[in-house]
Amino acid sequence: MPSSAPSPIFEIRGLSKTYQMGEVLVEALRGVDLDLWEGELVVLLGPSGSGKSTLLNILGGLDCPTSGQVHYRDHDLALFDDTAMTRYRREHVGFVFQFYNLIPSLTARENVALVTEIASDPMTPEASLAMVGLSARLDHFPTQLSGGEQQRVAIARAVSKRPQVLLCDEPTGALDASTGVLVLDVIARVNRELGTTTIVITHNAAIAAMADRVVHFGDGRVVSVDTNAVKKTAAELSW
Repeated sequence: MPSSAPSPIFEIRGLSKTYQMGEVLVEALRGVDLDLWEGELVVLLGPSGSGKSTLLNILGGLDCPTSGQVHYRDHDLALFDDTAMTRYRREHVGFVFQFYNLIPSLTARENVALVTEIASDPMTPEASLAMVGLSARLDHFPTQLSGGEQQRVAIARAVSKRPQVLLCDEPTGALDASTGVLVLDVIARVNRELGTTTIVITHNAAIAAMADRVVHFGDGRVVSVDTNAVKKTAAELSW
């Protein structure tokens, strides 16, 4: 637990998730217990199918557990109705995915404004794009941006509403190493400067070195949790 994070933002107890795939019952999560702390940067590491994305989707309010509890601060997400869950996603959670999901007909500024126009206390699109180093690309369309620039627009869009939680699912998966480092540097800066609890899913073990803690998943379970005594910067990573 980092010294700057005195209380858990998520308390996860006995979390299980099963899916019916035809006649087969798939156990995506099997009794996960985990605390995630205010302001920390956590990397979830493990092979495909180990349960990482399922956990992220439950934390983000995109999916519901089959059993167990997920408390966000003092609230049990399992008890939220559709309206409360929509408000939770809108006000508290930012998402960054492997693919950027930008609207091609809108500029970078306009893509970010889609979020700022409905958020309760947003940054301006200009401020959030400046935070990710894209002040000179405000009026460029996605097709005029590199892959790394598009991902940084996606991060700016996610953080423009000042979320308490930033959930990143393979944010560098579609990028080469040097571009991925730039994106990871932005994610670390958001975590550091905004105090946003940041959870990053990756297959890339090298990225774990920049986290406060590393949660290793296997077969739907938490296999181990490691704490980094010294965190590397994104620029110090190599893969």
